[in-house]
Amino acid sequence: MTKTSGELKMEWALQNMPIMKSIEKRFIKEKPFKGVNIAIALHLEAKTANLAHLFYKGGANVAITGSNPLTTQDDVAEALAKKNVKVFAKYGETEKEYWENYNKVADTKPNIVIDDGGDFVALVHTKRKELLKYVWGACEETTTGVIRDKALANEGKLKFPVIAVNNGQCKYLFDNRYGTGQSSWDGIIRTTNITVAGKNVVVAGYGWVGKGVAMRAKGLGGRIFITEVDPVKAVEAYMDGFTVLPMKEAAQVGDIFVTTTGNTNIIDLRHFTLLKDGAILSNAGHFNVEVAMKELEELATKKRTVRTNITEYTLPNKKRIYVLGEGRLVNLACADGHPIEIMDLSFALQALSAKYLMKNRKKLGKKVYDVPEEIDIKTAETMLQSYGIKIDKLTKKQINYLTKSH
Repeated sequence: MTKTSGELKMEWALQNMPIMKSIEKRFIKEKPFKGVNIAIALHLEAKTANLAHLFYKGGANVAITGSNPLTTQDDVAEALAKKNVKVFAKYGETEKEYWENYNKVADTKPNIVIDDGGDFVALVHTKRKELLKYVWGACEETTTGVIRDKALANEGKLKFPVIAVNNGQCKYLFDNRYGTGQSSWDGIIRTTNITVAGKNVVVAGYGWVGKGVAMRAKGLGGRIFITEVDPVKAVEAYMDGFTVLPMKEAAQVGDIFVTTTGNTNIIDLRHFTLLKDGAILSNAGHFNVEVAMKELEELATKKRTVRTNITEYTLPNKKRIYVLGEGRLVNLACADGHPIEIMDLSFALQALSAKYLMKNRKKLGKKVYDVPEEIDIKTAETMLQSYGIKIDKLTKKQINYLTKSH
């Protein structure tokens, strides 16, 4: 039987996910999630589909929805639905449909939540509080979601433990930096078909995502400008050889903008009229709030789609600015998201963190936890083994030297 495009995408992704394949073998044998209801809210493409199917192979009852209206790949969703996973997602959902699908997943009474951005955790804490008695805990994929979950915890409102998968070393050191760094430019270049070399590239924020985006832009020949609110990160950007300046100044020189902060109103009414004619705005943060789209819609005198995923806004001063992917995650709205090998690391952390959460749920308090060090180490070791890379080990003499006073 001829395989569908979605099935082929899943197959290609899994072929390049050696860590996940290693975990899959153990899960099939051990069935650690037998009878457990797992709800997933992630960007539903091939790599995510393989994570969902991994949980199913580990014995779980799995339901999934997309964490962004523009990132679900319908052919992959269809393929995953054939593999005994309940799928409630489609590309281009309205806001109403988005929340309807979240609620359909919530109706499965999840024990473990795999979240991306914090919307599912927020839903269970607000409009679906009756589900709190079923939820053992959650694993959060992104910086934005961790910030939201920690806010709940700080206010004393978090009702179950959350594992901040985003804070795992095998996540932020690679996914946030190398994954977003490469995939954001994949989305920008694929959508615009323009060169980066010689352009003034403004990166808003110099966290791990900003570092990755700036590094790749530099490699593509761009002139890099960084905006920051954190003095230490600003110094780091300066030491890395980039120009650091406020957004009001950057707005006047930038050709391509990439927001990477996880915060709101990074580029808004304060900046729109300062932008150069032809400036391109894109967002690599989780939600479509970094570029103030509502303010831009109200300000513009004319709006039109000039190319798939490129919207042109004409301002009262006659300048034209271009927004990619409606201001949503450019790497997924305009491309295929992170490279497969990067998500192999991140989703390995998700799978192992979910198992840890399930086993230790009675010991964990209602707060946000970092990924246990042993999971990070095991994930890194598995990756090295899969690539045939060997490293040194400390001798007894070296261990004694490091652990004893001398």
